[in-house]
Amino acid sequence: MEGVVIRYRTVEVNGISMHVAEAGPEVDAKGAVLFLHGFPELWYSWRHQMDHLGACGYRCVAPDLRGYGGSTAPPDVASYTAFHIVGDLVALLDTLGLAKVQLSFPCNQII
Repeated sequence: MEGVVIRYRTVEVNGISMHVAEAGPEVDAKGAVLFLHGFPELWYSWRHQMDHLGACGYRCVAPDLRGYGGSTAPPDVASYTAFHIVGDLVALLDTLGLAKVQLSFPCNQII
């Protein structure tokens, strides 16, 4: 790894607590990249990409989606719709003050 420090925090978004890993500058001078994991992964799947892009000056944000890792897992299965997940991500971007991001997600996932 290139040695970029990965920072962790938990933010309240859309009625849940979301664990978020971040790397690179806290101000997104070159831009920000939002990394979304697939099933059954966590933010950790993106650690190498975050290290590289963070070292290049990009702000990297990788949350554990609802029900995964350090994020809240609502007990009702109806709380896991695409509507809820997108709502979580919009609230996360608002909380972090990010109006625009590049999106990265696993290419082996059906969307």
